[in-house]
Formats: sequence, C-alpha cells, structure tokens
Amino acid sequence: MTVAPLTREDVGELLEIVGELEGLAARSAAGLVDSERERLAKDLTTLNADFRRAASARGAQPRYVEAGAGSRLRSLHEAVKPQAERYIRMYIALLLDTVATAGTEHDAIIEAIRIGNSGAAQRAVQTNWRHAADRLVRAIDVMGEQGNW
Repeated sequence: MTVAPLTREDVGELLEIVGELEGLAARSAAGLVDSERERLAKDLTTLNADFRRAASARGAQPRYVEAGAGSRLRSLHEAVKPQAERYIRMYIALLLDTVATAGTEHDAIIEAIRIGNSGAAQRAVQTNWRHAADRLVRAIDVMGEQGNW
C-alpha cells in the first residue's frame, strides 16, 4: 500500500482545484431565489460561528456546495475534497491561529451569497482557498513535507 506524500507543490495545486470547484458552487448558490439564499446564509453564519468556536478546520462539505452544485460538480468535489482535508488534518496544529482570518473570509462568502452576488461569491471562495493554500504551505515549511522520503 502506498500513500501519496504531502508536499508544498501538491497542496497549492490541490487547494486551487477545490477553490475553483467550490467557487462554481457558490456562484450557483448565490443565484438561488431570495428565500433559499437567506436560509442558506443563515445556516452558513451558524456554521461559521461554530467553526470559530471550535477553532478547527474540520467539518462537513460547505452548504453552498450542497445548495449550488449540480451532480457533475458535486462528483468532482467529492473526489478532490478529501485529499485537501488530508492536508488540513496533518497540519492542523499549525493552522489554529489562522481560524479568525479564515472566519472573516467565510463572512465574505456568506454575504455575497446572501445578497445574490454570484461573481463575488465565486471570487470569495477562490480567495479563501488560495489563502488556505498559502497557510498550509507556511505550515509545511515549519513542519516539513510528510511522506516524501
């Protein structure tokens, strides 16, 4: 059995892919009818508050993916997202001090969805994942690549 190593190069590419996929879903979620968007934004606000309280990057797939992704996008996301979560779990101890920043980025996603700004929602998700990749690269620089002997 072989496990893929956790490397700086891979995390950058992987999280950019997740950001693009989730960005597309957020774009669609921001296009929902007002009542559905408002309900989604309320749920996302609650989840973001829980995220901040728990100071943990773990959790279910974002509600905007459930709400906005079609079946093909959802399949792609389900194939890629667990790989990204593997990085987050491995380096979580070095990411805890970035929860406030990530929470603020999540606020921007929620607000864009709430007001129905599809382009802003997509960009906010993409930005959040690019920043997550930057945070993980810094953690890898401190802790070292794992499984790459």
